[in-house]
Amino acid sequence: MKTLFILPLVSKLDPSDYVGFTFFVGAIAMMAASVFFFLSMRSVDKKWSTSILVSGLITLIAAVHYFYMRDYWAQFAESPTFFRYVDWTLTVPLMCVEFFLILKVAGAKKSLMWKLIFFSVVMLVTGYIGETIDRGNAWLWGLISGLAYFAIVYEIWLGKAKKLAESAGGAVLSAHKTLCWFVLVGWAIYPVGYMAGTPGWYEGIFGGLNLDVIYNLGDAVNKIGFGLVIYNLAVTSSEKTQVNNA
Repeated sequence: MKTLFILPLVSKLDPSDYVGFTFFVGAIAMMAASVFFFLSMRSVDKKWSTSILVSGLITLIAAVHYFYMRDYWAQFAESPTFFRYVDWTLTVPLMCVEFFLILKVAGAKKSLMWKLIFFSVVMLVTGYIGETIDRGNAWLWGLISGLAYFAIVYEIWLGKAKKLAESAGGAVLSAHKTLCWFVLVGWAIYPVGYMAGTPGWYEGIFGGLNLDVIYNLGDAVNKIGFGLVIYNLAVTSSEKTQVNNA
């Protein structure tokens, strides 16, 4: 009886293709992070398991899309904009959910979560329109996307989310502040990528940069970094609980 082995398709990449290299490394890094987060769920208090699960889902969803984007780039040498925005539409709202999950201990309500999700969806939809559908007005759609981004920044840095984090204090406040920095600095990478890949008054400044490398770097830093912050919070909180119960 013959055994049939089905091997996954592997697209050929030019050794000098640094853009394709970032897609490949991004896929492997996201997958490795997912395995780490999923295996870590049993080592923390149950109240943090959902947060760790979401972190794993974020990187897993990204890993799957990065394998598709890697092959798309290898075959067509074009930016896989569609796959990227599908990925972001799923993962960015989940990153907003992380804020709600860690602030539940301080009494965060679902209205906060839905507000952050709403702004993230507006940010992504308008960005997609500017990059693909109405590139002639990319600057306008980018502006709307930017305003939605700053609405998220305001909510977590100065709004209800900040007040909840301060009332929680301790490890929760520390984790919240770190996630805020990821959003303020890490997410700021994406507007740079947007301006590098769309026409507008900013072409003379960002036109020489590669959109995909910027996006790939931003994804790796932000998605894996978000999860590691949540993991550190869960471990720190769990260790403190064990000490108090000893």
